[in-house]
Amino acid sequence: MPANPELTRAESLIRAIPDYPEPGVLFRDITPLLADAAGLRAVIGALIEPFAGGFDLVAGVEARGFLLAGAAATASGTGLVPIRKAGKLPRPAASVAYALEYGQAVIEAHDDIPVGARVLLIDDVLATGGTLAAARDLVTQLGGQVAGISVLMELDALGGRRLVGDAHAVFHG
Repeated sequence: MPANPELTRAESLIRAIPDYPEPGVLFRDITPLLADAAGLRAVIGALIEPFAGGFDLVAGVEARGFLLAGAAATASGTGLVPIRKAGKLPRPAASVAYALEYGQAVIEAHDDIPVGARVLLIDDVLATGGTLAAARDLVTQLGGQVAGISVLMELDALGGRRLVGDAHAVFHG
């Protein structure tokens, strides 16, 4: 658990839901945390603090990553770039395909990242790392530089760092 009492309290707001969306999966429900202003403020600060002053934009990965990234962009005074699932944008400029445990997925982003912009990638969970690795590749493909990767929680046992390298996680599970 984090040493910071505000973060300890924020972590206590995350509910564990067994067997969702399928048997054997322990889903982390962050909606109680999102509904709590003090908890949300604490985790947003923790997500951006290691990278303060080192990024120009925040990119949020669909879908829960959007919520965290939007708050982080506002708190840091930067812009937000959404990274979406395929087919959700009216004018995708770039896409990256990546492997999932059960098939393939594609993420897309508009060309709203200025060339050379330093981008902080934010998502809710680092699990196997495939989605964040693809998001990193997408930012690079669009001409941005990944300034860092920050996640609300990392599921250490799933080994996502093998694909994404160094990442900042507020909580570990």
